[in-house]
Amino acid sequence: MSVLNKPKQKICFIVNPVSGRKRQAGIGSYIKQNIDSARFQYEIKFTQRRGHASELSKEAVQRKFDIIVAVGGDGTINEVAIALIGKKPVLGIIPRGSGNGLARHLGIPRSLLKALQLINQSHFTEIDTATLNGKPFISIAGVGFDALVAKEFAASEKRGFAGYFNIITRHFLNYKPKKYTLIFDEGQKITERAFFIAFANSNQFGYNTTIAPNARLNDGKLDICIVKKTQLVEVPIVANLLFLKRIDLASNVTIIQSKGLVVKQKKKRLVNIDGEAIKMDKKIRVEINPLSLRIIIPKNKL
Repeated sequence: MSVLNKPKQKICFIVNPVSGRKRQAGIGSYIKQNIDSARFQYEIKFTQRRGHASELSKEAVQRKFDIIVAVGGDGTINEVAIALIGKKPVLGIIPRGSGNGLARHLGIPRSLLKALQLINQSHFTEIDTATLNGKPFISIAGVGFDALVAKEFAASEKRGFAGYFNIITRHFLNYKPKKYTLIFDEGQKITERAFFIAFANSNQFGYNTTIAPNARLNDGKLDICIVKKTQLVEVPIVANLLFLKRIDLASNVTIIQSKGLVVKQKKKRLVNIDGEAIKMDKKIRVEINPLSLRIIIPKNKL
């Protein structure tokens, strides 16, 4: 664990103004009141469209900012973070999204004040990142039903857990599991008809739904969670195991740790990358990039 202690370090706050269920009104004045002005000088940038956070983050790297803070949900964090992979600037997170999966895993407070206090303390560590066919992700990626949910949620006006729950219940019965072949770098090969497969760097999707209870952000491995479709009557049991962080006990779930793998499917389908649904090739290469991102976390968290 290290501590940032250079005087008057430069911080760039990149704010998604419509992240989560509330617009980020007044956040500029709140930062001004609570940032440690004796240690930091800062700028605030607001995103205007999807992908803009990544552009602003790259610009901040070029301008040699010391800390670049993503203010938003997991999608905003992904956009900001990908410009920092393998670079010197440190990522900060102020979770203002709906699920806040990565922030929950790292123990970053959802309170705006406490998150800013964490930025002021500036304890940081290095964590793994990963890629799907070269496209980086920080927390969770996947194929199957969760990619459909990510697509529907992005298009929905209803945010929060209720929005996710409505999408899941609307599509669950009619969704047909797809056939996947997984070839692991360690030599194992599996062909399975799965409801979804999650490639977990962190342990959860968000809302404290833990898909990979033993996932660690600094172990050089991904937890590959292969989930078969369960009977409707068993859904409440599986849901409880998700919230209890014991989904690994479910009979329809297999979790395999791996440094990398290839996933083959019959046709191009959607993938979920940190909450963003995109279409990808039939063959998907999944790789870990160990200790490639510097990030502010609570002291002694990892």
